Amino acid sequence: MVDQSVLDARVASLVKALGDNNMPCAALIPGPSFYYLTGVNFHLMERPTVLFIGADGQMHGVIPELERGRWQADMPNVDTEYWQDSSGYEDAFAKIAARLDAEHIGVEGQRMRVFESDALRRHFGQGSLSDAQQIISGVRLCKDTSEVECQQKAIAISEAALGSTIDKVKAGMSEREIQRMLQIAMLENGAEGFAFEAIVLASGMSADPHGEPSNERQLQNGDPLLIDFGARYAGYSADLTRTFFCGHVSDEHREIYEIVKSANARGREASAPGVTAHDVDTATTQVLRDSPFADLIVHKTGHGLGLDVHEAPQIMEGNRQELLPGMVFTVEPGLYRSGDIGVRIEDDVLVTDNSSFSLSGFDRELTIIGG
Repeated sequence: MVDQSVLDARVASLVKALGDNNMPCAALIPGPSFYYLTGVNFHLMERPTVLFIGADGQMHGVIPELERGRWQADMPNVDTEYWQDSSGYEDAFAKIAARLDAEHIGVEGQRMRVFESDALRRHFGQGSLSDAQQIISGVRLCKDTSEVECQQKAIAISEAALGSTIDKVKAGMSEREIQRMLQIAMLENGAEGFAFEAIVLASGMSADPHGEPSNERQLQNGDPLLIDFGARYAGYSADLTRTFFCGHVSDEHREIYEIVKSANARGREASAPGVTAHDVDTATTQVLRDSPFADLIVHKTGHGLGLDVHEAPQIMEGNRQELLPGMVFTVEPGLYRSGDIGVRIEDDVLVTDNSSFSLSGFDRELTIIGG
């Protein structure tokens, strides 16, 4: 349970951001920002559930009747209209629109769905909506101490699970079999869920950065094994990747691995307050570009991490956003040759007052696992 004083401070931050951007009101649906500002974790479903936060600090809600008990208990001071499945939600939106009298509503452009957007336009005006993704999610950019602690716990759970899993991996196991072992180990170590479905890819499939594990593909001696995964704890996510080799490794694959490891180290070293996301990406990617395998680069250096697995800041070329204390993001360089090998080494980095600190510390040295 998030302390009320913390929630009040978070709402105040959004209210200030709305005012600074001449945005009279924001409308949020269930998801990371909704939870961050209320402490209420509703499932995103077919029933519109919308929280309005005005630049004047007033809060209003359109909430399904079946959620009334929990909403009243957790958010008693929000002006709320409840609606029944039998009668629909149009009247609830109409009443809130009349009370708000706002001609301009900012929404999370990467999250708001069409039918919710249509309901807002019907009652606030066809030209009322604008994308306020950066304004709304921006209040979550810098994590406080309690948030960092949750992420550290998620990472510790993940690393313990990975360690116990790779000790059991042997040639002949399928990708799905290894994936199941890993996910069970995360739960056994205290995970409340998974940041995403763990990616476990062997041999040439490791060259697909977001490939899907298979029951048919089996790990063989000499294969790379790429594992990208993360536990979720108290709503916060870990996101880690390590690449192993089964039985033995060829000289060329070893060289590719060592280059990626050097790029990962360079990216972590380059991360500091005042440095831009562009600078970190450039420092990291330059190691790959200067190698004999520059043609195997396929993605940016990283992304923000928190209640969302992928959030701001994007660690990529052209993003001149300065890093600030409290930001958490991934550094995950990779090299990928289709049908042969993919190597990615991913860590979760926290920007501190003077430097940065890798919240993840799982061994980055090339590791041979059971042949």
